[in-house]
Amino acid sequence: MSHNGGIDEGGTRSRLTSLEVCAGAGGLASGLEEAGFDPVLLLDNRPVACETLRLNRPGWDVRETDLLDFDPAEEPQVYDVDLLAGGLPRVKSPAAAVRTRGDDPELSVLAAAVDLVYGVQPRALLLENVSDLVTRSEYEEVRAEVAGELEHLGYRHRWHVLNARDHGVPQSREVGLLVAFKGDLIDRFSWPRPHAGPGPSVGRTLRDSMAARGWTGAAAWAAQADVTAPTIVGGSWERGGADLGPTGAKRSWARIGVDGGTVADEVPDADFVWNPAAGRDGMVPLTVEQVAALQGFPPSWRIAGRKTARHRQVGNATPPPLARALGEAIASALRAPATAPEHDL
Repeated sequence: MSHNGGIDEGGTRSRLTSLEVCAGAGGLASGLEEAGFDPVLLLDNRPVACETLRLNRPGWDVRETDLLDFDPAEEPQVYDVDLLAGGLPRVKSPAAAVRTRGDDPELSVLAAAVDLVYGVQPRALLLENVSDLVTRSEYEEVRAEVAGELEHLGYRHRWHVLNARDHGVPQSREVGLLVAFKGDLIDRFSWPRPHAGPGPSVGRTLRDSMAARGWTGAAAWAAQADVTAPTIVGGSWERGGADLGPTGAKRSWARIGVDGGTVADEVPDADFVWNPAAGRDGMVPLTVEQVAALQGFPPSWRIAGRKTARHRQVGNATPPPLARALGEAIASALRAPATAPEHDL
């Protein structure tokens, strides 16, 4: 596909272009793809993440490189893309960074992503991170630095928090978002509205997969798991194995008979006896594929690597349905006529 995409009957481009940094397992990229964005380049510094991206989209140009080392002058295809996007590593609070007596590489990545706006000159910017970056006072200086840089470059921006459960994801997951547009394009932008009615539950999402190896208790388990999943945490790449998050999250999982202390290789077989009263041995663990379903990945999306690396990729991803909703909102602003009225937000 050409850099400019196809032209529809109305004379506007039917597809838009994107550059994605910190692409990970492709949650953001796959959702944006559904919203009409085709990436001209995707960057990630982890070989296994690049393998996942190539496994699912062999036609994508995926580069294993650190964002801090990327020079857009060497990749002219990224100039003037419609969207620069990234699900960035989760920043620590400035106080936590001080306690660790080191610099904060996550904040360095955030700064590098904003700096990239200068070299790429995208029409729009979308960065996803922890909700605290948007809401907490200890990040006020970080937000002010980002605002100053974007304004200097001729971009207007907005910070916002959305919960993935309001956009078709069976998980309560608040994400912090930064959207910016060149010039006055932001006047045409509105944040995606929550879906009407309750979203999918854990039980409804996982019932069929739980029964895939003949477990007769799958339907009963699914019926009582009529809740939204707690926030799934991928965990640190540097330490620990695969599990479903900190102690509070594990307690939430235990209430629906799920062992949050591990990630399984397979779903239960016909001999499994579900008896949460017996402790972890009587609870059902989830597989990486099931965790991916709770993140909103389509069943066809494959994750490369060994189990812990696969879980890390899935748990740290942007839920694709949320990415699609954001992409559609951004695409609508980019395609709107210049005379479109401003939205009251």
